[in-house]
Amino acid sequence: MNLGKASEKIKNLPYPLQIVLFLGPFFLFPLFDKNTYHLDLLTGVGIFALLAMGLNVVVGLTGLLNLGYAAFFGIGAYTYALLNLHWHWSFWCGLPAAGLVSMLFGFLIGMPSIRVRGDYLAITTLGFGEITRIAFNNLDQWTGGPNGLLGIARPRFFNYSFSVNPTPYLYLVLVMIALTAFFLFRMSRSKIGRALVAIREDELAASCMGVPALHVKLVAFGVSAFIAGLAGAVFAAKQTIITPDSFDFVLSVLLLAMVVLGGMGNIWGAVLGALVLGVLPELLRGFAVYRMLIFGLVMILMMIFRPQGILGSQIIRRELGSPKEKGSDGTS
Repeated sequence: MNLGKASEKIKNLPYPLQIVLFLGPFFLFPLFDKNTYHLDLLTGVGIFALLAMGLNVVVGLTGLLNLGYAAFFGIGAYTYALLNLHWHWSFWCGLPAAGLVSMLFGFLIGMPSIRVRGDYLAITTLGFGEITRIAFNNLDQWTGGPNGLLGIARPRFFNYSFSVNPTPYLYLVLVMIALTAFFLFRMSRSKIGRALVAIREDELAASCMGVPALHVKLVAFGVSAFIAGLAGAVFAAKQTIITPDSFDFVLSVLLLAMVVLGGMGNIWGAVLGALVLGVLPELLRGFAVYRMLIFGLVMILMMIFRPQGILGSQIIRRELGSPKEKGSDGTS
C-alpha cells in the first residue's frame, strides 16, 4: 500500500485507537524481550520521541525553524536536578515544574524571535541554544560546570522505587508519549491548531483573516518547550547525572532530522522518525567505519524521493516541491 494513502487512512482513525495501535506493541515489548540493553535503547528512543513531538509543534505545525530545541530539554533536566538536590523535591513534583520553567523560557525566547522569519529565526534559536549550553558550563555554583550534577534522585511510585532496571522508565515514557499524543491531537483539531497550520501555509493570508499570528506562534513555542522540559526531567531522573554536553547543537539537529524524516506536521511521523534514527545507528554498529556514511546516504535518498517524510502528507510535498511539480494552480 502507498505510504501516503496508508498515512491518510491512519489519520482518519479515532485518535484513542491510533494511540493503542501505535504504542500497544511497545507496552508488550518487555514481556517478550527481557534484554536490558534493548529495553534501555527503547527508553532512550521514547525520550527522543517526546522531544520530536514537541519540536514538531513548532517546525511541523507552525513552520518555524528552531535550531536550539536542545536548550529547553536541558533547562527541564537542570530544573528537576536543582529542585531535587537543593530542595529535595520528588520526581512527581519536579516533573511539572521542569515543564513550566522550560515553557517560561520558551515564551522569553519566543517573544523576540517570532518577530523575525526564515534564516533569521533559525539563527536566533541557534544562538539561544548555544548561550544556554555555555551558561550550563560556566555557572559552576548551580550547574556544576562541565562536571554537571550528580546524585539526582530516581522516581518513586508509592513504595516502589525505580532502579537501574529500564523497564519502569520505558512504561513511564510510553505513558507520557500517549498523554502528549492525546493532547496534541486535541490541540491540532482546535482553533489554535488550525491557526498554526494557517500560519505555516501563508502567514500573511492568515493575519488578513484575523489570526493573531504573533500570539499563536508564542503559544507554539510555549507548548513545544513544555514538552521538552518534561522529557528533560525524565532524562535527568533516569541518568541520575547530567552534563552540558548532553544538550548541544548536534542534538537539536538530530531532533530536527527526526521530525523531517518522519513527516512534518504528523504526530506519529515524529515518533516514527525518532524510532528510525534512534535504532538505525545501533543496527549499523557492525559497520562502525561506514555507519555515518550510510546514515547520511539514507537521509539524502529520503529527501530526494520522499521529501515530505515517511508519514508526511501530499500537502507538505507540494510545499517542498518545485513550481513544475506544484502546477500552475499550486496543486500537483
